[in-house]
Amino acid sequence: MAEIKDRENALIMETTKGKVVIELLPDLAPGHVGRIKELAREGAYDGVVFHRVIDGFMAQTGDVKFGKSDGPNFNPSRAGMGGSDKPDLKAEFSNVNHSRGTCSMARAQNPNSANSQFFICFEDASFLNRQYTVWGQVIEGMENVDKIKRGEPVQDPDKIVSLKVAADVAA
Repeated sequence: MAEIKDRENALIMETTKGKVVIELLPDLAPGHVGRIKELAREGAYDGVVFHRVIDGFMAQTGDVKFGKSDGPNFNPSRAGMGGSDKPDLKAEFSNVNHSRGTCSMARAQNPNSANSQFFICFEDASFLNRQYTVWGQVIEGMENVDKIKRGEPVQDPDKIVSLKVAADVAA
């Protein structure tokens, strides 16, 4: 098991394909890390599907409005079009490379439109550098991310079973 250096700044994500541990990068993107932790602590990501998964590129999830499989607004055909009821975030772009295992915020055309959706890179996607906010890095379980069912949209998608801040989970 990967060593979690700072349990307050790590996430434990159980997916339908297995466990994934993500190290958060609060120095790089404090606003985005704060939002992810806030939504995780509310249980907002629990049950949310991976609605857009492109082989060789990334797995996208986090639509807590239309993508929450047990939520009142769940709509597979709209998954990816929603966010949370919180305001959009100001971009926190950096020079960090979008390499394998990088966790970054999804957004619309407006750079300041990230809200709750995020993606995990399967492979290097350096063309995204300085255009999307990097907020974390997978430190364990990338093989489970690799198993997530592909599609745009995904038929019978995999999902986040639970997403918790490591400090809130018994060690």
